[in-house]
Amino acid sequence: MKVLVVGANGQIGRHIVKMLAESSEHTPKAMIRKEEQVSFFNSLGVESILTSLEDDVQEIASAMKDCEAVVFTAGSGAATGADKTLLIDLDGAAKAVEAAELTGVKRFLMVSAIHADRRENWSETMAPYYVAKHHADNIVRASSLDYTIVRPGLLTDDAGTGKIRAGENLDSGAIPREDVASVLLHALDNERLYHKTFEIVSGEEEIEQALSKL
Repeated sequence: MKVLVVGANGQIGRHIVKMLAESSEHTPKAMIRKEEQVSFFNSLGVESILTSLEDDVQEIASAMKDCEAVVFTAGSGAATGADKTLLIDLDGAAKAVEAAELTGVKRFLMVSAIHADRRENWSETMAPYYVAKHHADNIVRASSLDYTIVRPGLLTDDAGTGKIRAGENLDSGAIPREDVASVLLHALDNERLYHKTFEIVSGEEEIEQALSKL
C-alpha cells in the first residue's frame, strides 16, 4: 500500500515514514513544505512532494493521486498562534479529507488529541488547539472515508516501549511519539479499526493486543 504521510517532517511523521519504509507491505510518500526537508527523505530512499496544507484542495489532491491511504500527522506547532492552528489543524485537515474524496483514496488515519470531544478537559491556553482537533475529527467522521482517528495523550520524545493503553475515554497520560507512529502502522490495514476513534497513552499491553480489544 502506498501511503501519503501529511506532516511527514514532524516528529511523529518522521517516525511513521521510517517505519513504512522498513515495512515489506507499504511504501511511504512524504508530503513536506520546504525544499530543505527533501534531503532527509532522500537519505531514506523515500519519495517526497512539496505541498502545503495552505495550498488549494487540488494541489493536495495531486499529492495523493498515486496513493491508497493517507496518514495525517500535520500540526501548526506550539510556537504558532491560533491563526495557524485554524489554518493547519482544522482547515488543512478538512482540505485533506476533501482531497482524499476527490482522488478516491479511501483509507485515512488522523492523529488527533486525547479528550478532543471533552470540552470540560480543555485548558484556556489549549482551547484553540482542541477546537481545531474536535471539529477536524467531526469532518473526518462525516466523510465517506474509511477513517481511523487516533488520539494520543501528552507527546514525549522518549524511546517507544511498544506498550500502550487504548480506549474511548482514558484519563490523561503521556506517550512517546514513536509509539504513536507504531499504533498508526498497526492500524493502517486493520479493517477492525475502520470508522473508530480511540485514545492512547503509555500502558502495559503490547500495541497489537491493546488494539485488538477496541
